[in-house]
Amino acid sequence: MSAKPRVAFFDFACCEGCQLSVLELEEQILEILPHIDIVAWREAISDQSDEYDVAIVEGSITRQCDVERLQKIRETAAVIIALGSCATLGGVNALKNQWKMEEALKTVYGDQWEYFSDSIPARPLQAVVPVEYMVHGCPINPAEFVVVLQHALLGKPYPVSNNPVCFECRLKENVCQYDLGKPCLGPVTRCGCGAICTSYGHGCFGCRGLIEDPNVNAAQEVLSKVGYTVDDVLGRMRIYSNWFEPVKLEA
Repeated sequence: MSAKPRVAFFDFACCEGCQLSVLELEEQILEILPHIDIVAWREAISDQSDEYDVAIVEGSITRQCDVERLQKIRETAAVIIALGSCATLGGVNALKNQWKMEEALKTVYGDQWEYFSDSIPARPLQAVVPVEYMVHGCPINPAEFVVVLQHALLGKPYPVSNNPVCFECRLKENVCQYDLGKPCLGPVTRCGCGAICTSYGHGCFGCRGLIEDPNVNAAQEVLSKVGYTVDDVLGRMRIYSNWFEPVKLEA
C-alpha cells in the first residue's frame, strides 16, 4: 500500500444510506482526507479510477454480474471494507431468499420476470470474496466507520464487539423492551450501535448480526414470559439475516 492510500467506494444492491452516513461526518471527513486519496466515489466526486488500495463496498450481491464485478474489485484492492448490513449480512435484499428465484421474480415482475433472470439469492460480500473489515448496521454508526477505516489504514485488525445490544442498553439505563411488551433482538444481536433503536422506544431488529454463541435458552425463556413465540422472533431476525441460517430455536 502506498504512503497515501487510494480509497474507492463501490455500491451493489442497497439504498446507499450508509454512504450518506459517511458524507454526514462532514468535519471528520476533512480530518481524514489529508491522509488518503479518494479516487472513486460516485456519490461525492465525478472522477473515477480503476486503481485503488482500499475498497469500501456497500450493498449485497444479488446478480451473477455482481459476483464478477466484486471479484474484480477484490483482485485490485489490498483491503475490502464491507459497509452496512447489506454488505455484511445480505440485509433486507436477502428476504427474497425465502422463495425460489423464479417464484420471487414472477411475484415482483409478473410476465416480465425473464428480463431479470440474472437474479440470484442475495448474499453478503464475504460469501463471494474474502473481506478484511466489516462495519455493521443499517445504517452504519458513522463513528464506528471512522475507527474501522483508521484500523484498515494502519493495517491493524478491528475487534468487532461480541457483546449484545443489552450491554449498551444497560449503560444507557434504558427500560427493557420486553418489560414494555415489545419484541426485541437485543439479547442476541451484537452491539456497537449505541442501542439507538431501543433508546428511541423500538425493539432491536438485529441489523448488526448475531453475536457468537447467543444464549438461546435465556432468549426462549424471556420470550415465553412475555407471550412471544419463536416464529415471532425468527420473522424479525430474517429481515436482515436471511443469508445465514438463523440461530436454532426450538418451536
